[in-house]
Amino acid sequence: MKSNINVGSLVCVGTGLNLAGQISVMSQSHIEQADVVFCLVPDHFAQSWLESLNNDVRSLQCYYAQGDEVKNRRDSYQQMVDAIVDEVRANKKVVCALYGHPGVFSCVSHMAIANVRQLGFSAKMEPGISAEACLWADLGIDPGNSGHQSFEASQFMFYCHTPDPTAYLLLWQIGIAGEHTMTQFHTNADRLQVLVEQLSQWYPLEHEVVLYEAPNLPIQEPRIETLLLKDLSNAMLTPITTLLMPPSKALTINHAVLAKLGITAAELG
Repeated sequence: MKSNINVGSLVCVGTGLNLAGQISVMSQSHIEQADVVFCLVPDHFAQSWLESLNNDVRSLQCYYAQGDEVKNRRDSYQQMVDAIVDEVRANKKVVCALYGHPGVFSCVSHMAIANVRQLGFSAKMEPGISAEACLWADLGIDPGNSGHQSFEASQFMFYCHTPDPTAYLLLWQIGIAGEHTMTQFHTNADRLQVLVEQLSQWYPLEHEVVLYEAPNLPIQEPRIETLLLKDLSNAMLTPITTLLMPPSKALTINHAVLAKLGITAAELG
């Protein structure tokens, strides 16, 4: 007789950004075959779609602060992880379905996978279409033309990052830029002004920037709003707003390296 020890498993999957249309065949299959599906998705439409695939779908939204409650998001994330791990320890086939890509700006998936593996169970991640993938498509940008760099907005502010103004710069979660308590889901004009002043070290205040939000539903259009850097502090932001800083300077040719390679600047096209 086979032992039932450690037959539980965890797969973290991404649902993509657009309801039902951006999930991979592999991820959908994991959802359909799971004993339990935990999820964090943007609206009840996505929740209902998941429920059409599996009879036991449990939202993790309940672990966030409710109503006027003040709660540190770290505590919420740990409670989510505990709920997921408990079902794996009960030897169930568990899926955690997360909005977008399950490993991008999503500590719950990484924490859960690490905990499950430490307990000796199987755990893995399946990729999903991220907001970044949607951004390049919606804006018609090939980041390979100049390169790109990506930071969470508050981390960019709190630490000594030095952006390259010849490449695209993405600042994620701009709607909570400068918020450090992990209890709020919004920023304010004063914090954004600090960010504007910080960015002005590398970008002119008259530099055009883009506010981007990927659509959740097929009937929606992406938010693509262009404004000047100096006006960012007064912009209307949401939890899913991303700030795109286009390059403010042209690429500079490295003549010393070209000489070592025997290449002329003219050959670069």
